[in-house]
Amino acid sequence: MTMNRNSVLICLTLGLAGCSGLQLGSARATSDCCTAEAFATTLRLAEQYRNPGITERRFTHETFWRAVENSIHAPSLKYETIGRSVLGREIRSVTFGNGPTRVLLWSQMHGDEATATMALADIFRFFAEGTSHPLHRRLARELTVVFVPMLNPDGAELFQRQNAIGIDINRDARRQVTPEARALKSLRDRFNPQFGFNLHDQNARTRAGRTGLASGIALLPPAFDEAKSYNDVRTRARLVAATLATAFAREIPGRVAKYDDEYNPRAFGDLMQQWGTSTVLIESGALPNDPQKQRLRTLNAAAILLALDAIGTGGYASANPDAYESLPFNAGGAYDLLVRGAMLVLENKPPMLVDLAINYDDAVARTGGRIRDVGDLADVIAIDTLDVPGLFLHPAQSVLTRTPAGAMLRLGAEAQLEFRRRVQPTSELVRRLP
Repeated sequence: MTMNRNSVLICLTLGLAGCSGLQLGSARATSDCCTAEAFATTLRLAEQYRNPGITERRFTHETFWRAVENSIHAPSLKYETIGRSVLGREIRSVTFGNGPTRVLLWSQMHGDEATATMALADIFRFFAEGTSHPLHRRLARELTVVFVPMLNPDGAELFQRQNAIGIDINRDARRQVTPEARALKSLRDRFNPQFGFNLHDQNARTRAGRTGLASGIALLPPAFDEAKSYNDVRTRARLVAATLATAFAREIPGRVAKYDDEYNPRAFGDLMQQWGTSTVLIESGALPNDPQKQRLRTLNAAAILLALDAIGTGGYASANPDAYESLPFNAGGAYDLLVRGAMLVLENKPPMLVDLAINYDDAVARTGGRIRDVGDLADVIAIDTLDVPGLFLHPAQSVLTRTPAGAMLRLGAEAQLEFRRRVQPTSELVRRLP
C-alpha cells in the first residue's frame, strides 16, 4: 500500500511503540514501517553505549565482570549469583525493569561463543546510563528482563565450547548433571518467563543457503516436539523471529538464515519452548572485515533492544511470519577460500593446472590458512574465491615434503604461496598468501 506523508511522519516520530498501535490498513505495513526506524535507533544506542572494557571476542569471566562493574551497580539494575560453575566461578544474573512481561536471555553457554556476551555488556551500559531515553523508560515500565551472560565461565577461560568436565551445557537440559545447567533451569522455574533468547555463535563457514553468502545471523524459534508443531508458545516466538529477520535483512542483506529446526530433546532452546517460554535462538556467524565480531556485536545489541521493545509494546504480534519462513536454511560444508586456475610449479615437473581449497585456523579472523584440497575444484563451495588464471603458483619450502623421488605438496601445511607471472621463481610477484 502507499502511505501518506503524515503516516510516515507519525511512524518516524513515535518509533516502534507508537506504530504498533497505528492502523495503516495492514499489519505487515505497520511492522515494516516501524522496524526500519526502530532498528536505526537501537543501532545508534548500541554504538553510543558500547562498553570500552571489551574490545576482542576472547575474554575471561574476570574481564567481563570487571568491564560491567559500574553498570551493574547502577540503580536501574540489580544482580545476583544464581550458581557456580564446575570450577567454582560465579554465574550471575542481571535484572532490569519492573514490568509485567518477563523475558530471560542467556549467552555463552558455549565458552567460545562470546558475541552476544559483548552485546550484553553494551546493553547493561545503556540501562545504567541512558535513563532519560524513551526506550529505557518504556522497557523498564513494560518488562522485567533477566540476563545470564557467560553461563559457561570455565569454558570461556579456555575459549572452548564445553565446560570444565567436557560437557556441552546446551545438551544437558534434560539430565541437568552440570551445575551450569541446573542454575539456568532453576532460574527459569523461579522467574517463569514468557519470552526467552538463547544467544550463540555459529560456524563462520556457514552460508545462508547452499550457494549463498556467509551467514552473519541465523534465527530459530525452536521446535518443542518431533513433529515441529506450532502452539501458541512457538507461534509467538516465530513472530519475534520474524521481527528480527526483517531488521537484520536491511543491515546485512543476503546474510540472514534459518537455523536447523530439528527437535533435540537434550537442548535448552527446545525444552524452554516445551516448558512454556517463547524462545528465539540467535546465532552469530561471521561478516567480512569483522575479525573480532565488533559489527556483529553491535547488531546483536541493537536487535535485542529492538526485540525487547517489540515484546514490551506487543508490536511483534503484527510481524509477518513469512519474513522468517522465507529465509534460506543454514548450509555448511564450505571452505574458507578457493584459489582457482593456478599453474602449480614443482621442481623438475611441468606446471599443472590446479585449484586449491584453504581453511583458516581462525575462520572468523581469517588467519592461519591451511591447504585442505587440491585439484579440479570447480564445483566446490567457498566463502571467498581468488581467481588467478594464467599465474604460476610457487609454494614455499614449508609447504613441501622432501622425498628421494622429489618434492611433494603437503596437505594441511600452512598456505604460504606466491603467485608469479612466469614459471621462473624470480619472475614478477603478483600476489602472496598469506
